Amino acid sequence: MNEANYDGVLAAARRIEGHAHRTPVARSRTLDAELGARAHLKCENLQRMGAFKFRGAFNALASLEPARRKAGVVTFSSGNHAQAIALSASLLGIPATILMPEDAPAAKMAATRGYGGRVVTYDRYREDREEIGRQLAERDGLTLIPPYDHPDVICGQGTAARELFEEVGELDALFVPLGGGGLLSGSALARQALAPGCALYGVEPEAGDDGRRSLRSGSIVHIETPRTIADGAQTQHLGTLTFPIIQREVADILTVSDSELVDTMRFLAERMKLVVEPTGCLGLAAARRMGARLRGQRVGVLLSGGNVDMARFASLLAGT
Repeated sequence: MNEANYDGVLAAARRIEGHAHRTPVARSRTLDAELGARAHLKCENLQRMGAFKFRGAFNALASLEPARRKAGVVTFSSGNHAQAIALSASLLGIPATILMPEDAPAAKMAATRGYGGRVVTYDRYREDREEIGRQLAERDGLTLIPPYDHPDVICGQGTAARELFEEVGELDALFVPLGGGGLLSGSALARQALAPGCALYGVEPEAGDDGRRSLRSGSIVHIETPRTIADGAQTQHLGTLTFPIIQREVADILTVSDSELVDTMRFLAERMKLVVEPTGCLGLAAARRMGARLRGQRVGVLLSGGNVDMARFASLLAGT
């Protein structure tokens, strides 16, 4: 297991090269006019399996010793990390057990099984997924790869922001979705090395503002599972590895409402022809809310994923 630092991000970039997509950076004149800024959207919704999570998952599994690969891995996830581990494990020939909430989006659960993962379900509102994951790991001799609080996962996720900075240069502000903090803390490592003058913002759903409360209080705050359409951000707390990085490097943690997420999904679909899941819209929704304060700036946004059931996507946009 490597350390979570920029050297780890560079190692992850080498490890995932040829396996992860180097996703495009999208621009929109309409968005620029709305913000009065130059916005650069890193399209991780177009990553393999539809989300940035492939980066960290592949990096973590590719770092395992042969004996651990042979024994297999276990993880817990609401969907995107589940798919990422299942696909990465399939590519690397590693058995994978995936603990998913029983109400996870059907498309994410079907894709996880389709990639070869063995799915075990639980009740996200009454059961502790971390405890179940530890029990499965101990019982079956598996290596637990958590969705965010793992150095190799963090460093893998940091490669997305690294690519963005490499392509567009330094930015004045970067907006990153926040659940457990893997993407945000990885982005912080890249920002620190490549664009130290860039203000980094994490963005959560209003119903799940544990990260913002943690930053304000100076210690990790635990909450009940939030009820929000941003299922990828229904985490209950930041990680012991992700929080110190976020605390040290992030300018602020912002929140947006579910209605703002829907409005941003609609904008991306109608004006940019991009399908982005609610969680993936967190960063852009916050940038749009900030509006005039970004005037004249160069702004980066990570669109973290695009895995959403089409029926659900249509109903959200239709307001039904």
